[in-house]
Amino acid sequence: VSAALKERLVDLGAAKNKITVLRNGVDLSFFHPAEHRERLRQSLGIRDKMLISVGNLVELKGHHLVIEAMKSLPDYQLFVIGSGEQRQALSDLVASSGLEGRVALTGGMSPEKLRDYFQAADALVLASSREGWANVLLESMACGTPVVATKVGGNSEVVSVPEAGY
Repeated sequence: VSAALKERLVDLGAAKNKITVLRNGVDLSFFHPAEHRERLRQSLGIRDKMLISVGNLVELKGHHLVIEAMKSLPDYQLFVIGSGEQRQALSDLVASSGLEGRVALTGGMSPEKLRDYFQAADALVLASSREGWANVLLESMACGTPVVATKVGGNSEVVSVPEAGY
């Protein structure tokens, strides 16, 4: 699903000419900018600048790094969206960092609710240590929300211009 994964397969010995990259896409009729963003933000209880970190709650997704970064971002709220084995560890990190009022672990949610968060956010932060082709980047950008992502896997193929994010 990305040139980065293709190169990894070639490094493992696969023939380059036998691999075709077929990237994922997103449904632009579903993922789009909000018509009434401020009203949406109010309905979600957004008070400050809003960041989201979306994905399974596993270490390689780097949610713990985004939570740690919140200590340096006093004017921001963070919503960590997803479920998984790291939920308790992340909850403990939020508590030990004194970030209970600014960081929320929402759990998993419906695609419609997730779209609301994409549309309301000021930025999506994807701090993964590994990725193939992260659909959350495409979904966020389709909603008009810029992204900040680690330079791993296909992320730099998705975030290829400054208007999309960093």
